[in-house]
Amino acid sequence: MDSAHPTGTGQHKARTEEMRRAQRARERRTRLLMVAASVVVVAGLVTGGVVLLNSGSSDAAPAAASEGKGGDGGHFVTRADGVRTWKGTLERNHTTAPVTYPMEPPVGGDHNPVWQNCNGDVYTEPVKNESAVHALEHGAVWVTYNSKASKADVAALAAKVRKTPYTLMSPVEDQKDPLTLSAWAHQRTVTSAKDPQVDKFLAEFVQGPQTPEPGATCTGGLDR
Repeated sequence: MDSAHPTGTGQHKARTEEMRRAQRARERRTRLLMVAASVVVVAGLVTGGVVLLNSGSSDAAPAAASEGKGGDGGHFVTRADGVRTWKGTLERNHTTAPVTYPMEPPVGGDHNPVWQNCNGDVYTEPVKNESAVHALEHGAVWVTYNSKASKADVAALAAKVRKTPYTLMSPVEDQKDPLTLSAWAHQRTVTSAKDPQVDKFLAEFVQGPQTPEPGATCTGGLDR
């Protein structure tokens, strides 16, 4: 029996040591798993941060080229003399992107950085709204017509425009009426080139009090 006890003690010690080794092995595996998990989490955070930064950068680029604003929540109010005045916000930001205006021809809003020349310039082809609006910002009056206008009226208005600084003229087929006069935030139609309202509109609005940038040049911009 004396010989059996040491054997049992030895076996017990052996099992205990084996359990300890297994425990240490499990602890090492746990530590390794924790370290690995930490690495994954950190890598995920870094990757996520890069994605967010890239996402922010990609969002910023289209914003700069996004469509501009022609006017928010506004409407025309017609005066007793027939001049329509825009009541609402007309943005004045420069943009190279197309702008959707709530009226045609437009009377204000975001516009191209380069204005349409408006020193009595007559254009026989359509000009970009965005450049013409910039001319309105400088205090110009924009005379427009569509295919319903008579050739005689177009010729007579063209002659008047050529003699009047801070005016320009061009065809706008999508406008509702044959003959339209536009200034910043103001617009009216006329029945003919002989309509006395033509001269009244020019007298009031060529470099008139509505001008956002009085004295700004009407030359040195786009000439076609």
